[in-house]
Amino acid sequence: MGLTVAIGNALAGLKANQGSLEVLSRNISNAGTPGYHKQSLNVIEVGRGDNSYVRVGQVSRAFDQTLQNYYTKQLPDSSYANTRANFLDRLQTYLGKPGTAGSLDTTFGSLQTSLDALATSPDNYAARADVVSKAQDMVSTLNRLTTTIQGLRQEAESKIATSVGELNDQLKALQEVNLGLADYGMDQNTRVSMLDQRDRLVSQIAEKIDVRVDYRDDGTVALSTRSGMSLLDVKRSIFEFEPSGGMDASSTNSGKLTLLTPSGSRVDLVSNNVMQSGSLAALVELRDKTLVDAQRQLDDIAAALAKTFSTVQTPATPVAGGGYEIDLANPTNGVAPLAPSYQNGDDLLVAYRDASGATRNIRVVNSAGTVPPPANYVDANGDDVFYADLTQPSAALSNTLNGMMAAKTPPITGVAFSDNAGKLAVTGSGGVTINSMTARTTATADQDGNLALPLFLDANGNGTPYTGSIDGQGQKTGFAGRIQINAAIVADNTKLVKYDGAAGSGDSARVDYIVNQFKTMKFSSEYRAAPELGNFRLNGTLGDMVTQTVDYQGATISDALSKSDAQGLSLDALTSRMTETYGVDVNEEVARLMELQNAYAANARVVSVVQELLDTLMQSVGR
Repeated sequence: MGLTVAIGNALAGLKANQGSLEVLSRNISNAGTPGYHKQSLNVIEVGRGDNSYVRVGQVSRAFDQTLQNYYTKQLPDSSYANTRANFLDRLQTYLGKPGTAGSLDTTFGSLQTSLDALATSPDNYAARADVVSKAQDMVSTLNRLTTTIQGLRQEAESKIATSVGELNDQLKALQEVNLGLADYGMDQNTRVSMLDQRDRLVSQIAEKIDVRVDYRDDGTVALSTRSGMSLLDVKRSIFEFEPSGGMDASSTNSGKLTLLTPSGSRVDLVSNNVMQSGSLAALVELRDKTLVDAQRQLDDIAAALAKTFSTVQTPATPVAGGGYEIDLANPTNGVAPLAPSYQNGDDLLVAYRDASGATRNIRVVNSAGTVPPPANYVDANGDDVFYADLTQPSAALSNTLNGMMAAKTPPITGVAFSDNAGKLAVTGSGGVTINSMTARTTATADQDGNLALPLFLDANGNGTPYTGSIDGQGQKTGFAGRIQINAAIVADNTKLVKYDGAAGSGDSARVDYIVNQFKTMKFSSEYRAAPELGNFRLNGTLGDMVTQTVDYQGATISDALSKSDAQGLSLDALTSRMTETYGVDVNEEVARLMELQNAYAANARVVSVVQELLDTLMQSVGR
């Protein structure tokens, strides 16, 4: 080997060492930097005859496309679960754990206990004051939980707006990275750095919305949702969000979330179910379903609470041959105490035994003035619910009810309504027996002779009795946030027992009536919870509904926390694998540094020796 060949090989080695040291320096300085992939320099050995030397190749970065795809798929699922768990864990804090002080079930239990105590000592001022105090606690709890839930919904909406802004910025940045990677004239170090930036942006986007990534040969990527909606392919789509401009318990309106595609078309992401995972999907679900269902359950409880106290139940009169009749215009035939007139939301309950021996109920809700009335349905108690104008003449009403029962699928047979001298009558046939018919109206006065009393009022209209009116969105919507205690009863708690001017303070009839309503009066939700939340509906007594709500919310929250933990473990496992594959091991890099230093010293020694030999040779030639 000649001297020139030797020095050339040594210089090539020095150059390779210098390039390797630069890469190693970057690795060490970026150890622990999120999204950094360790780099290595490809050194190529070149053989030419009896001589061989090294040549510096390209800088490569650690990357496993299969592992990256698994990670990108796991990110939105973990982010979705974590977002739900974060919100619902806070909701659990506000609801309180079952049985603890201040929790919904404990507050209700205290009210029920105070009523039981009052029934035994109706003339005891302290017992009456305790009922009023516990009723106020119940109102405060429902109001507070409503404020909390609506605050969480508003927070979710705000986070949606923030996420939309971040998504658009990240898609724009990724589009610019794609343009840079498509430029083959870019130097290798910059290109490797841009690939790191590409993967960081993809991960940030995947946290918010589920994405599928198409890696192309030039390093660029195309993004689409799992449902197939394109987010980035040369040009990017743009997320648009129109805030609701206000959100409260009386409204389920929420901001509109759409995607503007490069072609100019707009897609409603919510109604088209485009988002299947990610924090954005979780926020929308929380705002529009999970927290709305929680609010509806509170509204159901508030409505049942008001109705338990204020419902006047007037039984119909038996008629010869079986069946019952009632004068809906004057249910008590002018005999005091008079039943209040029918209001929108009051109902008529008919209990019967069908041909198979099963007990069934027909509930007719007064929809006078509501156009059109809601659709008929079967509630969670199994009752057939119809909507009709109960203030119309009994002849017209009976025709309406018979037509509704015949039109039902399957039709109700063996129960027939008719007009009997201006009264509404119901009879059974074909093995059907009518057990009872009861007019259920709402008390509007404190001491009108009725045992029911309007202890709880609706803050709308400066404190009006709750009737369950179905006009508009329905009086029940948001009622838990508007329920208040009757100020007249707070000022004079003897009205808890004195149902008219003649009743004494020791008369327990009113309290006994209300306690019995607590035990026997049944209620049911008109709606079902979201399908993904089990299609659950509240039903039963007021106490049953409180228990069901606490159990349901507890199970929902526990499930969310459990899924978040499971998804977190899966993400941690993938993150560990990525750290092993992409991460920088400083000890390994330091050992490599020592190798490069030794190699550098050896090549430098070769250069030095060759230089000495050349100097000696030149001196000899000069002599």
